[in-house]
Amino acid sequence: MRRVVLLTAGVLLAVTACSSGQQAAQSRQGQAGFVSGNGNVSVFGAADRKAAPELTGKTLDGKTWTLSDHRGQVVVLNVWGSWCPPCRKEAPDLVAAAKELGPSVQFVGLNTRDLDQAQAKKFVQEFGVPYPNVYDPNGKALLRFRGQISPAAIPTTLVIDKTGKVAGRVVGEVTKQTLLGMVKDAG
Repeated sequence: MRRVVLLTAGVLLAVTACSSGQQAAQSRQGQAGFVSGNGNVSVFGAADRKAAPELTGKTLDGKTWTLSDHRGQVVVLNVWGSWCPPCRKEAPDLVAAAKELGPSVQFVGLNTRDLDQAQAKKFVQEFGVPYPNVYDPNGKALLRFRGQISPAAIPTTLVIDKTGKVAGRVVGEVTKQTLLGMVKDAG
């Protein structure tokens, strides 16, 4: 009986958390399918790392950004949307980590499902995001990461090692301290 009660409570908590995120997301540009992660951290040993797919796209400032141009450098890829409450919550930590790590680590955002590019630009300006952000309104670039990033789990952050392989992943909000540790492990 106790197991049933705990299971029921867990299911209700999960449904409540996801549905409130979904309702918030849906109220912003009809973003159905938003599921906020729980901050689950995965770190992969060198032998277990899989190659990140090629990512090329136009940034919010109109420049072309390509992942393979950054081989030899650790890359932090953060998937976000301006409509996503956890993305707003984690933005200051990402900005602080990017500033602390400096040019030795390439940060890049993958802005997904923002149908209005002005909203994405406003987010970047509001939080003082200092790194490039690839604009992916229809989620096509995000789908290249299938198996490494769930298209519905926003935000998600990948740490990609110097050889282009995924060294770590956070599904949900990432903190500065977690990110600094993951980058150190990937180096």
